[in-house]
Amino acid sequence: MPACQAVLGLAAVLGLGTGAPLCLSRQLSSRGDYILGGLFPMGSAEDVDLNNQTQPSGPMCSRFSSLGLLWALAVKMAVEEINGQRSLLPGLRLGYDLLDTCSEPVMAVKPSLAFLAQAGSRSVAAYCSYTRYQPRALAVIGPHSSELALVTGKFFSFFLMPQVSYGASTDRLSSREAFPSFFRTVPSDRVQLTATVELLVAFGWNWVAAVGSDNEYGRQGLSIFSSLAAGQGICIALEGLVPLPRTAGPPPSKVEAKVEAVLRQLLQSEAQVVLLFASARAARTLFSSSIRAGLPPKVWVASEAWLASDLVTALPGMAGVGTVLGFQLRGAPLPDFPGYVQSRLALAGDPAFCAALDAESPGLEEDVLGPRCPQCDSISLANVSAGLRHHQAFAAYAAVYGVAQALHRALRCTARGCPAGPAVRPWELLDHMYNLSFRARGLALAFDAHGNVDMGYDLKLWVWAAGALELRTVGAFHGRLRLDRSHMLWHTENNREPASQCSRQCEEGQVRRVKGFHSCCYDCTDCKAGTYQRSPEDFLCTRCDLDQWSPDRSTRCFPRSPRFLAWGEPAVLGLLLLLALALALALAALGLFVRHRHSPLVRASGGPLACFGLACLGLACLSVPLFPGQPSPAHCLAQQLLFHLPLTGCLSTLFLQAAVLFAESELPPRWAGRLRRRLRGPWAWLLVLLAVLAEVALCAWYVAAVPPAVVTDWQALPTEALVHCRVGSWVGFGLVHVASAALALLCFLCTFLVRGRPGRYDGTRGLTFAMLAYFVTWISFVPVFTNVPLAYQPAVQGAAILFCALGILTAFYLPKCYLLLCRPELNTPEFFLGEGPQGARGGGGREEAGGVASEPLPGDPTPVSPDPVESPQPSNPSLPPGPRSSGF
Repeated sequence: MPACQAVLGLAAVLGLGTGAPLCLSRQLSSRGDYILGGLFPMGSAEDVDLNNQTQPSGPMCSRFSSLGLLWALAVKMAVEEINGQRSLLPGLRLGYDLLDTCSEPVMAVKPSLAFLAQAGSRSVAAYCSYTRYQPRALAVIGPHSSELALVTGKFFSFFLMPQVSYGASTDRLSSREAFPSFFRTVPSDRVQLTATVELLVAFGWNWVAAVGSDNEYGRQGLSIFSSLAAGQGICIALEGLVPLPRTAGPPPSKVEAKVEAVLRQLLQSEAQVVLLFASARAARTLFSSSIRAGLPPKVWVASEAWLASDLVTALPGMAGVGTVLGFQLRGAPLPDFPGYVQSRLALAGDPAFCAALDAESPGLEEDVLGPRCPQCDSISLANVSAGLRHHQAFAAYAAVYGVAQALHRALRCTARGCPAGPAVRPWELLDHMYNLSFRARGLALAFDAHGNVDMGYDLKLWVWAAGALELRTVGAFHGRLRLDRSHMLWHTENNREPASQCSRQCEEGQVRRVKGFHSCCYDCTDCKAGTYQRSPEDFLCTRCDLDQWSPDRSTRCFPRSPRFLAWGEPAVLGLLLLLALALALALAALGLFVRHRHSPLVRASGGPLACFGLACLGLACLSVPLFPGQPSPAHCLAQQLLFHLPLTGCLSTLFLQAAVLFAESELPPRWAGRLRRRLRGPWAWLLVLLAVLAEVALCAWYVAAVPPAVVTDWQALPTEALVHCRVGSWVGFGLVHVASAALALLCFLCTFLVRGRPGRYDGTRGLTFAMLAYFVTWISFVPVFTNVPLAYQPAVQGAAILFCALGILTAFYLPKCYLLLCRPELNTPEFFLGEGPQGARGGGGREEAGGVASEPLPGDPTPVSPDPVESPQPSNPSLPPGPRSSGF
């Protein structure tokens, strides 16, 4: 501060500080048209035990406080400025009476009563109504302490006398019901503590100790801080109260015991950051003990009450307590204030000036209250130089301008002057102070509905250089925090930023599992798949929505992509290969059967019915392409219909073959002939039609009652949404298989016990194994289908269809194709139809030989002789001698 240094140098030249008596205390009062009262902590009482007081006499203030004097001089400077200008209260003169509170509530009562005394007297009169009451002071500036303001505020509120404090910041004073006439030019403690909490959050300090002074200021400050800190996830490791070293209190031994208890907790705690929201005297007491006890350096977050107090900064050893940070009210600069203080000190040492003051009549309080500041008359410039270096006098200075602006409006003053009229009473002035806007040194200020002003804070850092303290600005707060980390200096090694956390910071994708009672002491747990960490402050992982997914330790969810059996997957490619094989075999067999439709082999296999069965088997295979791809309702319905109806047609033709073989082998010839006639020709096609219609009825019921539907399963796959055809009812699904299964079972029963005839083709084995292939395929399908992943269940269904078709082809049709292609010599009526001598020998007659030639097969061009036994055909010379093998 260059101006301050120049003034101090001038003071040395003028010879101030030589110890000569001063008349500074007599400069703290001045007459005027309206008097402003002032309450300032210019001294403090010592060595007086108020607990044992027996008479209503106040203690003696023996100790000097430079801060209180500087605040009083700031008020004096503001009044003199207003009296010397014509824009505010022109033609009027403000007076002032600036009195000492001795930093004690009991001592603040007497000057308060003096201000409330009726003008021209020493007493406070008792009236029914004080509407016309004119007290000596129009308004009061001060006090600085919240504890004192809570006491004096009750006095002044009763008379509705405006009181403007320049330092009382407790939040209780914002109550308009309890303190209707209280105003202040500093924000509430809640604003300062809000800035403090944001500071802790900015540095990541969530494990802190909170210590306050054992008075209204400290207790309510800790209460507000506790609520604000909880909302920001900051945990208070310990709370403590430091008793004030005051005369009215516990004995010194008890005070020391309480301070030592707080220090013991700080030593045991792992918190590296301490919020000390205390008065300057309480802070001095704590630091004095901590320096003696050797408390390790910590980060101290200071309240404004002691941040720049010389009571604390002048303690020996304060440079080693650690890092001290705190918010100081910004205000407007007063560069001329150090010069003004110097001039007042210089005048106080001028005998002529002091003699002129003595010539004036003493004030009303002089013989009642005594000298306003007796300690001020024996100080030197050195006593105030430290305070001037860090002092913030703007709040006291602005308080005077607030009262003057309200008086200017109450009197309806103009640039020409203030009109004459009755004197303004305090309650009339109060009405003009509500929501008042005014300016002081170019800074716009306004009292809000609670009497507070909105002013910013500077974040100050203690920096020691050559034993001198510098308050370095490293940030600011005005609604939000701004930090300048590049100018920070820490007490740690390598200037490393201190950490104060109970537990390490969790990594991304982890949430905190609290241990014990403090939310800041926790274990970090990973968020599992399907959940995510929504906020770093979360204690539980948040589950993703149904249409989203997340991996382990995720901080967000991702949209699920639809999943179905796609055409390009290996399983589908395998199905297509099997489909191509099955279709190729079915078409090849169908072509051979059509080409050799008049041959005994094809006629014995059913003729046109066999071709129809092969065609149906191929159609059943064509249902497989409906399973891959994105499902749709039409696909889900067509899958079952296109498979079951052709399969039923195929199995019905095979059942007719099995029934004929069973009748020829197991029934009496007469019954066999009758049944054989019913199973050939138009009756056979009618039976096939009935079987297909039965399956149609089952499928229609299934589609109408419990149809399959396209559903999206969000839980089946970890990262995708499975789109598939859901079976409406497994009972209905099983009933759709009933017709086919019944035909296959009857076909199997008809052929399982039938023995082949020597010398003839044994058709029962092919049918038996074909039905076994059917049952093995669909019985195996059930466990495989239920255990395979849902995404591949359509592939299992398609594979079951193809394996079923391939089993029937391999067991029944392909051996016949082999005979047609590789053993054409066996394709004779004797071998397949039982015609000729071998047939007669094998059976002894038409009926026993099978007699299949006695009935024309559907599609035969020429009817066979009705009595092959009476008209035997010549034996085929190409047949080998002896009975034919029945291995096909």
